[in-house]
Amino acid sequence: MSNTDYMPVYNDQSFPMTASATITAGQLVKVSGVKTVAPTAANTDRAIGVAGNAAANGQQVTVWPLPGVMHESTNSNAGTITAGNPITAGATGGVDTGTLATVAAAGTLIGVAVTTAATAAIVRWIGV
Repeated sequence: MSNTDYMPVYNDQSFPMTASATITAGQLVKVSGVKTVAPTAANTDRAIGVAGNAAANGQQVTVWPLPGVMHESTNSNAGTITAGNPITAGATGGVDTGTLATVAAAGTLIGVAVTTAATAAIVRWIGV
């Protein structure tokens, strides 16, 4: 996966936001202020989409929505993410996993893995 541009595996409608921090294409982003986004930093963050391009603080970034879109992201979990695992936001804009009951109760479920990936590898997942 290139860090220059990101395009979902299957796409829907993207939308523009303003970066409030440095963002790399393909990172999960969260709302950080009025019409601004920043990379997620933990599995408790509420991701709203995936950055479609790299952007510096103050620059425009295209955000791809989560629901119904197939994405590819870096596994920032300390272990393997297995196909079928629930997906949550992770450190440095990557994705993480946990038990379905826990992430559902916390309201942090953003998708389901459709491939398996070791730590720091790319995992394909679909947003819910």
